[in-house]
Amino acid sequence: MLILGIESSCDETGTALIDSEKGLLAHRIHTQIDMHRAYGGVVPELASRDHIRRVLALTDEVLEEAGKTRSDLGAIAVTEGPGLAGALLVGISVAHAIGYALGIPVIGVHHLEGHLLASLLADPAPRFPFVALLVSGGHTQFMRVQKFGSYELLGETLDDAAGEAFDKTAQLLGMCYPGGPGVSALAEKGVSGAIELPRPMMHSPDLNMSFSGLKTAVLNAVTKAPNPEDPQFRANVARAFVDAVTDVLAAKAVRALKKTRLNSLVVAGGVSANKQLRARLTQEVEKRHGKIFFPPLSLCTDNGAMIAIAGLKRLQAMTP
Repeated sequence: MLILGIESSCDETGTALIDSEKGLLAHRIHTQIDMHRAYGGVVPELASRDHIRRVLALTDEVLEEAGKTRSDLGAIAVTEGPGLAGALLVGISVAHAIGYALGIPVIGVHHLEGHLLASLLADPAPRFPFVALLVSGGHTQFMRVQKFGSYELLGETLDDAAGEAFDKTAQLLGMCYPGGPGVSALAEKGVSGAIELPRPMMHSPDLNMSFSGLKTAVLNAVTKAPNPEDPQFRANVARAFVDAVTDVLAAKAVRALKKTRLNSLVVAGGVSANKQLRARLTQEVEKRHGKIFFPPLSLCTDNGAMIAIAGLKRLQAMTP
């Protein structure tokens, strides 16, 4: 069966085609970063209007690349939430219009479930059960994934998500939205230990996290600095921030594996593309002789492929 996946929950329009036998055939992502950068964040109305312009064109592109037509589709999977209401409405409307015209089912997919399952498109792919770290601009959570459809929340951030803290730190350092890639690149030039920042809740016995205080600590460091514009100072702050985030997430990841007695960690969401986080988590998991899985870099941010694979799994679960 051929599944079309549509993602339009925020500032990326994504479409993808997955064949139930052959896997991912094609996918396209249009990012709105350049449009929103001038405002320092996502403007919902602009995001919705851009999804309208892009979604059908991207759908046609993946069909053309795969050598398929709309009549070849067996089902459509679409993000139904969470996300920006207007942006979600675009994808859902298009999905149901095509589904109605072709007489094929439309499967609503939870956005976070899509991220959790994106690593199933990796090579090698993880096997159930596993611990998942979902780390993005809006969410930072640890989940026990027993099987498809069986998810247990183990812990989450009590305030800011890790990606949100990256964006706010970038603003404090005078960098453009989105902040993650810029802070990560700047941290490469910094000196570890030159500036000390807190590791909130790193030693708490649970699997919850907090990044609001870390953001405030960055603000205090920048405010009190004699010369906050000094390039090396800015790089050292970025390094200290990245070290703090990776220390917390690595400690909690190890605790999650111990608590669940599992040895596989799946890392998903936009921040899973972060170079330093990937290196640190890989080091910690392999030290325990465990296995770690990341989505392909092109599938870390919001994309249609993760929605298509989640839709396919849901269809398979519904089939006797």
